[in-house]
Amino acid sequence: MLTLKQNQLLTFLIKRLEEYGVSPSYEEICKELSLKSKSGIHRIVKSLEERGYIERLENRARAIAPKKNPNGQPYISNIINLNKEFSKSKNQNLSADNNTNFNKIPLLGKIAAGTPIEAISNYDNFIEIPNNTLSDDSYALTVEGDSMIDEGILDGDVVVIDKKAEVTNGDIVVALIDKEEATLKKLRKRGDTIALEPANKNYKTQIYGPDRVIIQGKLKTLIRNYK
Repeated sequence: MLTLKQNQLLTFLIKRLEEYGVSPSYEEICKELSLKSKSGIHRIVKSLEERGYIERLENRARAIAPKKNPNGQPYISNIINLNKEFSKSKNQNLSADNNTNFNKIPLLGKIAAGTPIEAISNYDNFIEIPNNTLSDDSYALTVEGDSMIDEGILDGDVVVIDKKAEVTNGDIVVALIDKEEATLKKLRKRGDTIALEPANKNYKTQIYGPDRVIIQGKLKTLIRNYK
């Protein structure tokens, strides 16, 4: 368990990274944590690094990067903050329709991070995301459920799925079960069986025969809105 100051520093680090794309300076951390000296920040940073919650990147300014969330769950680094991206676009006086920095991909509906739900495959809705996150064949789904929270995937997040990406054991995938129900899980192939593993101890791994599961893509990135 983290100390109060360790928790506050890590929480502030993650918030600033996801809102602005850069980690805070030591001066900003001092102000946020109401500390009078940078030496206190150095001690907290070192303790978090020793415990595997952050890492310091070589030869970079503001080079503190989170590896875990305060609750110990792995931190996903490829989160897109759409509020930030669209604000950046607006400040550049570019419209969404003419902005070559964005592209539209289909938002197909909800994907269960929990008990599988009925697969949805309509193309009535679209979502705009930065082009540099896209592959040639991507789509988006809204996460419903909490079975992947230990991977930092929360209820209400939007996942961007790459249909063409090569999939290996341990990847987070969209799996279509019996051509009827879709779920977001970790993939494990064990001999002639396919295991779909949750990232939440409250859920059980589901085992299927290879003819019952179709992999419909691999998790590429995560979109989270900040109000």
